[in-house]
Amino acid sequence: MNIPIASILRGLGGKCLLNWALVFFQRKHICRSFLGVFSVSLAVADTLLTLSVTALHLQAEGHLLGLKLTRYHVCLLVQILGEVYSALQWPVAVLAGLDHFFSISRRWQASSRLSLFVSGLLWILSALYVFLLSDFRPVIEEVFHIQIHQCWIFHTSQILHIATSLLLILGCAALHAGCLTLKHPPLKDQTTDQSRAHSRRSFVLQTLHIFLNTWALFLVILAVLLLLLVGIPAHLGLSGAWLCFLNSLLIAVVLCAVCPASQLGQGWGAMPHDSFCEWRSTFSLASEDRA
Repeated sequence: MNIPIASILRGLGGKCLLNWALVFFQRKHICRSFLGVFSVSLAVADTLLTLSVTALHLQAEGHLLGLKLTRYHVCLLVQILGEVYSALQWPVAVLAGLDHFFSISRRWQASSRLSLFVSGLLWILSALYVFLLSDFRPVIEEVFHIQIHQCWIFHTSQILHIATSLLLILGCAALHAGCLTLKHPPLKDQTTDQSRAHSRRSFVLQTLHIFLNTWALFLVILAVLLLLLVGIPAHLGLSGAWLCFLNSLLIAVVLCAVCPASQLGQGWGAMPHDSFCEWRSTFSLASEDRA
């Protein structure tokens, strides 16, 4: 769809402000996980994109390293970065999920330097994929560059696909916990298996409650976008707000579907940091049920 360049600039400016606001809000622990480090790199990339697009739009014609830059390059730059952002969505989700799994299961904790290296490598590989392997073809109006006042913007559906997939996994984990409870109904003298089943059910329900209590409105917005088949502009799809939601969702999935409640309660030091969901009450409940 065609979007006026002025609207693109407003969208990028608002996204930059939100990204840096979230980085500042999480500044105490943002560099302790891969997703946090990647959020900082995304804020930097968005800032550079916004400044570049603004300069090209206002100047309309300039030169850089002998290359003549015009408003054609505004549309080209936004389209290329949008494709790079789309290519990053699934790798970021998978790596963040693995990072959370290893942290929660206390098997391994990635250092800040490693997270920074992986983030940089992801940006480079995604850019190479867009330029060398993808079928990306820029769409530019065939008019004189001074007359360009809008750009063709590609849409992305990666966010909806990732959110739907993870929510399905979360739902299956909840159903599995419920089936365990039905298989082992509560009795006065419970066996070890029955006690574990009810402990896991309580743990899963509490985890779902904490997640939904925080992100219910965001889920409603995603559901509306999915039902109305509304496309998300590719250059706005990968944002700090989405990464915060993804962080909470991945923690909930790992807690419910991967790590049983019996592995928790050893301490909260291995829990990934989450500025929006308070997961400590989940551990407290699991500990009480086991006791």
